[in-house]
Amino acid sequence: MSGNKTTPTNAPVTDFLNSIENETRRKDSFAMRQLMEGITGEPAVMWGDSIVGFGSYHYKYDSGREGDILLTGFSPRKQNLTLYIMSGFGGFQELMDKLGPHKTGKSCLYIKNLSDIDMDILTELITTSYNHFDQKNNA
Repeated sequence: MSGNKTTPTNAPVTDFLNSIENETRRKDSFAMRQLMEGITGEPAVMWGDSIVGFGSYHYKYDSGREGDILLTGFSPRKQNLTLYIMSGFGGFQELMDKLGPHKTGKSCLYIKNLSDIDMDILTELITTSYNHFDQKNNA
C-alpha cells in the first residue's frame, strides 16, 4: 500500500511564496497565508512542493489505508489560486452564491483573484471547514 504523495516538508513557505512570478498571485498568496494562519492558529507548512497547508488531520479508511492530510491550505497555480476546503461544499450553496466568481472541485475552490471575492464569505467557508475537521481530529 503506497503512502500519500503530498506530505509536509521543511521547505520555507516564505521562499516559496516569494518565488511566485505573477505579482497578483503572489500578493493573494501572502494574504491567504495571513488569513489561514489567523483562522487556524497554525503555522504555514509546505506540503509537497506547491501546497501551503495549515494543521493536519489523520484519517483511516475501512480499507486500512490511513495517513495525514492538511486541514486547510492553498496552492498558487498558474491559472487559479486553489484553496483546499476539505469538508467540500455540500450545504454551503447559499454562501457559494455570495462568494463571487469561482469554480469548485470535490474539495478545491478555484479563484482567479481575491479582489473579486467576498472575503467575509471566504473566511466563513474556511473557518467552518477547518473547525469541522479539527473537532473530528480532537474527538
